Amino acid sequence: MPSVLVVEDDQFVRSALIRHLTEASHTVRSVGTALEALREVAHFRFDVVILDLGLPDLDGSEALKMLRGITDVPVIIATARDDESEIIRLLNDGADDYLIKPFSVEHLSARMTAVLRRSRAAGGEAPPPSVIQVGGLSIDPLRRQAELDGTALDLTRREFDLLTFLAGRPGVVVPRKELLAEVWQQSYGDDQTIDVHLSWLRRKLGETAARPRYLHTLRGVGVKLQPPAAQPPGPEQPV
Repeated sequence: MPSVLVVEDDQFVRSALIRHLTEASHTVRSVGTALEALREVAHFRFDVVILDLGLPDLDGSEALKMLRGITDVPVIIATARDDESEIIRLLNDGADDYLIKPFSVEHLSARMTAVLRRSRAAGGEAPPPSVIQVGGLSIDPLRRQAELDGTALDLTRREFDLLTFLAGRPGVVVPRKELLAEVWQQSYGDDQTIDVHLSWLRRKLGETAARPRYLHTLRGVGVKLQPPAAQPPGPEQPV
């Protein structure tokens, strides 16, 4: 039975979420402040956290950063803010998904199902592949560690999954729909999500869209990862 932490200070919204999630057979705990949320996550295991941004003691975006310092639990942001730059920043800071208030319980259920499915897939019992080597990149799926030229990469869970998936198909152009299906476990979604994670990965690999080394985007086609020595001649299309 999936366990959910609801972090919401509005009592009406909080009660509605608790009722809906309980009816959907989830185990639910709820708090109204960021500090309470951090204590809950430190003492209990959750399958997903629904995090409001407008908390009374600490802005939810700061709470997200603190959560990411102690856990990889999937986090769905619930916010009334629809500013694109802030949404991108939240995804960069480690959010797994977001919902703009007001939203229906059906919409929340669909997003939670997708997030939980991705989380289960990432933690499945299938034996992981051996260490993947692509140029100076070394990726160990078992230990969930990645290095570039001998230096450890500090990657989020989703960044690691994306890099591992692409590295397992070096030189192959992977369509965005396939990335959504295999990495995010979604049959549909916003390309912006992929772009955000690719942009952050590029920074950590020491490259840019205009001057790629490993990650190459073919506009309208997909994404490929290949070692620098294998780069074909000719310009690449930046994101």
